[in-house]
Amino acid sequence: MSMAMTLSLSLTSLRSLSRKTTIHDSKTIVGIGNRFLSTSGPHPFVLSHPKDVDVAGGNGERGRIVCVTSGKGGVGKTTSAASFAMGLANRGHKTCVVDFDIGLRNLDIHLGMERRVIFDFVNVLMEECTLNQALIKDKREKNLSMLAASQTRDKDSLTVEGVERVLSDLSKSFEYVVLDSPAGIESGARHAMYFADDAIIVTNPELSSCRDADKMVGFVSSRSRRAELGENEADPVSQTLLITRYCPERAEAEESLSLHDIEELLGLPVIGVIPESKEVLTCTNLGTPIITLGDDNAASGAYSDMVDRFLGEEKELRFITPEPVSFFKRIFG
Repeated sequence: MSMAMTLSLSLTSLRSLSRKTTIHDSKTIVGIGNRFLSTSGPHPFVLSHPKDVDVAGGNGERGRIVCVTSGKGGVGKTTSAASFAMGLANRGHKTCVVDFDIGLRNLDIHLGMERRVIFDFVNVLMEECTLNQALIKDKREKNLSMLAASQTRDKDSLTVEGVERVLSDLSKSFEYVVLDSPAGIESGARHAMYFADDAIIVTNPELSSCRDADKMVGFVSSRSRRAELGENEADPVSQTLLITRYCPERAEAEESLSLHDIEELLGLPVIGVIPESKEVLTCTNLGTPIITLGDDNAASGAYSDMVDRFLGEEKELRFITPEPVSFFKRIFG
């Protein structure tokens, strides 16, 4: 059986599964407890009501909270969070990016700040330092700051009250608070997504990644604070899809999912398509978000387009069709 035929059969099976277990049905999410995220009675809005950032011409009491998340690990979520936050800051928006992967800190490496971490997120939660003491300002971009995760504590350190207090303080000082969520549906991810105004779901063009992303869509739709409030009180979390490591040649050869396949499976608007790039690893090792390479680099240009779309600019998707093969390459391979 050919690879293309196998992929087609797997895709058909996944579509059938998605029809049976709809993507917005919270009952399909296994193992999500309400231990940390349930509320009884009126919510004491330490972080201001979502309508403060939804209504045009709102009171400007706080900035937007944007969660960058994924169902499957290793899809480029932290790479994307770092470049997304840098892109917002480069456009003049005061931005803070927060690492929610308690115990497995990585965001500081992507931003080249690993040697500057003195206090972390959990230190702030435990009131062992002030928020300003824990924030690290980027040396290249004055509008960007980072709050690192702890490497020595576990995710049980997170509480709804503590996370809300920190996000409330951050959203009063920053226009955008970008949350780099750990993959999956464990405590760190649940706390990150609970307070989100926007969610960017990161996925690769492969079946397992899309299936896990499908679960995340349902989780965000049903387990966020906005979902608890209901549509009469607040708009749902705005969810968009970011596709990373996309290779149009492989998609055309049916060796991976195509853009159309992914859109059909997940039913979300696509905010960006990031092509496969060798420079991503190099930039990570150098502590430089790939978006800083400029538009001459394909992945950097794609991330730049993604930031512009998030801010409301209409841009056509690039890097989604195979590049023309030259005459000499067809002859000599």
